[in-house]
Amino acid sequence: MRENGATLFPTAFGACGLAWNDTGLVGFRLPDPNAEQPSQALSDKSLPLWAASLIDRVQLHLSGALQDFTDVPIDWSAVSAFSQGVYRETQAIKPGHCRSYGDIAHALGFGPETARAVGVALAMNPWPLIVPCHRVVAANGKMTGFSAPGGIRTKTRLLVLEGAELLSE
Repeated sequence: MRENGATLFPTAFGACGLAWNDTGLVGFRLPDPNAEQPSQALSDKSLPLWAASLIDRVQLHLSGALQDFTDVPIDWSAVSAFSQGVYRETQAIKPGHCRSYGDIAHALGFGPETARAVGVALAMNPWPLIVPCHRVVAANGKMTGFSAPGGIRTKTRLLVLEGAELLSE
């Protein structure tokens, strides 16, 4: 997996970043709540059309005009076949909906003992939001670990933006 370019861009949530190569998206970064907002993209001179469109769509999504990112070209070469299966299953979760780690394991043909492996794969997701790992929650509906910047607060904020029904204690 070789990177051809990368850029940062402003959104309603803060600065997001993406990296790409000739195959597709190699990385995506959600905003770090502690980082400063960039005034302009860092490196966009060779931005492919699909990446420019993705930036527009991410900005719309994080402003509340929800988008479907299943058509984004992704370079899967850096992830295992199991992780790719987890990510593709996670991409099928529509905004406003949640599934459990066990649901993902079951959809892949595994038993509940694989739920933890699903969680590990999602914790290493190189494309949060594009592969919406924030839509995967514990079997009891509780928010569990989220490795993107801002942790569970970012996960909850994304789910609220998308209109998901959340449980409170």
